[in-house]
Amino acid sequence: MDVQTQALYDFEPVALLLLGGALLALGPVLWVWRRNAGAGAARRLHALTVLTLFLTFDLTLFGAFTRLTDSGLGCPDWPGCYGNASPLGARHEIAMAQSAQPTGPVTHAKAWIEMVHRYLATGVGALIVTLALATWWARRQQRLHPGGEPQVLSPLWPAATLVWVCLQGAFGAFTVTWKLFPAIVTLHLMGAIVLLMLLCIQAVRYQQAAAARRPAVVSSSMRGWLWLGMGLLVVQIAFGGWVSTNYAVLACTEFPKCQGSWWPAMNFAQGFQPWRHLGMDSAGAPIEFASLTAIHYTHRLMAYAVFAVLIVLFLKLRHVPALRTQARWLGGLALLQLATGLGNVLLGWPLAAAVLHTGGAAALATVMTWALCESRLQLGGLPQAPTRRAAFGPQEARP
Repeated sequence: MDVQTQALYDFEPVALLLLGGALLALGPVLWVWRRNAGAGAARRLHALTVLTLFLTFDLTLFGAFTRLTDSGLGCPDWPGCYGNASPLGARHEIAMAQSAQPTGPVTHAKAWIEMVHRYLATGVGALIVTLALATWWARRQQRLHPGGEPQVLSPLWPAATLVWVCLQGAFGAFTVTWKLFPAIVTLHLMGAIVLLMLLCIQAVRYQQAAAARRPAVVSSSMRGWLWLGMGLLVVQIAFGGWVSTNYAVLACTEFPKCQGSWWPAMNFAQGFQPWRHLGMDSAGAPIEFASLTAIHYTHRLMAYAVFAVLIVLFLKLRHVPALRTQARWLGGLALLQLATGLGNVLLGWPLAAAVLHTGGAAALATVMTWALCESRLQLGGLPQAPTRRAAFGPQEARP
């Protein structure tokens, strides 16, 4: 009983993990502040937000790498590894598990991959905490000493991002403790996508304030296409996450047909049961192969619609001078998704293509958020002249 009680209340791994994250975040924060020493608070916060967005995207890629190398349970407890802050202290336990199952979920390599992912996630969390505190402090200073520099973004944005990253951390813990429960792993992926969107909104708003400009005026039709593209993309990413977390990629190994048929045998009801364990249905019976086929084929059919909408957006955005950069990114990333998606099917799910496919989805969500933030509807006649304060006005508080 004493041993169990001691393990239950051992906060050392948590403390060391948080300390490691703080140290990882310290370098980027000092670099940004030193590089922008002569700039105002808004420019420094913009630079730190962009850097945090970049590192969060890298973390998303590494999370995909962790999942695709079956390293999600490399350390089967949380937040440490067999009660230690790193796999070094768990060498004996890992060796025992690896000797029992040489290709199982726990090996020395998989333990390090899993823990590096946790270290990076803690570092990103520390950066987001820094952004929230720095934004609150800068906003307070600007209210006490009004000046001519661009206004700092409302602290509500970084505060919401901080709340979200805490939820994302909780889902990361559940991913391990619930043994790769498909719904939890998929929600963890979607949480990463939303986190990228939140950081992208803040980065774009700071850039607009620094340049004293407002988003480009577009037609209601264009705005509708952007929202349609965003909505379909988010649904498709969720479907893709469901394919990956159920290991349904290889249910169809040919294209455009699947298992030699345009409409193979599929069990949609079982495949899309949201609350079940990996490889099982909700009743605890092994999942049918037809269910994996349904999961895969739904993602493939949805991909046709999403690809078509992205190409239409690419063609439309090219005619808006302020959105041509986003158009090029959308076109290029859509082609990348097509290539990596086909590569996953025809080449047997190679690791590089699978990681790039997740990265492409995350990048597309970020670019779509960027395009929405850089566009707006014309309200009541002529567009307003750009002002520093208008960049964060009530109508521009969301994409």
